[in-house]
Amino acid sequence: MMDAEALVCVVDDDAPLRASLTHLLRSVGLRVEVFASAREFLRSPRPEGPSCLVLDVRLPGLSGLELQRWLATGNLALPIIFITGHGDIPMSVQAMKAGAVDFLPKPFRDQDLLDAVHQALARDRHARAQQAEMAALRRRFDTLTPRQRDVMARMVAGLLTKQIAGELGTSEATVKTHRQQVMAKIRAESLADLING
Repeated sequence: MMDAEALVCVVDDDAPLRASLTHLLRSVGLRVEVFASAREFLRSPRPEGPSCLVLDVRLPGLSGLELQRWLATGNLALPIIFITGHGDIPMSVQAMKAGAVDFLPKPFRDQDLLDAVHQALARDRHARAQQAEMAALRRRFDTLTPRQRDVMARMVAGLLTKQIAGELGTSEATVKTHRQQVMAKIRAESLADLING
């Protein structure tokens, strides 16, 4: 059973298939939004929580592969599971090279789709966690004074306190104070933590 916070967006111009996929995905506790075209999907607000896209390759207007490219160029990373009744090997290779989670030919087994959705949602959760971690690190970095940033840059470069003091024209005691403040503000317990961010 998957969690109810996750959202699966289904984009397919086949209304009976959209209804069938909605039923299947809801039966395992997922929220589902359906769209008949890529343009309709693009007009909708971006999902706030873990989400993925079940996307038909061939759509009227903007195709599934074109939508994948558009999302990638707009930095709107969303894990995609392609479904198609008209796929070929070059098409599937293109989709997978561009980051698709899976490429399922129609008709596909329900369990194959559910497995791919589970994998896509796990990928999105991981990406969102990394983005949140980076945002928190940026916020902590922004609390550093310009002098603390100077000291931190030299710490990360591997300079010793004495060398940093010499480069910055200040005392070793002042550098030690700045080092302690940097470590506290960034919440790093060691220089290795600071470097690995």
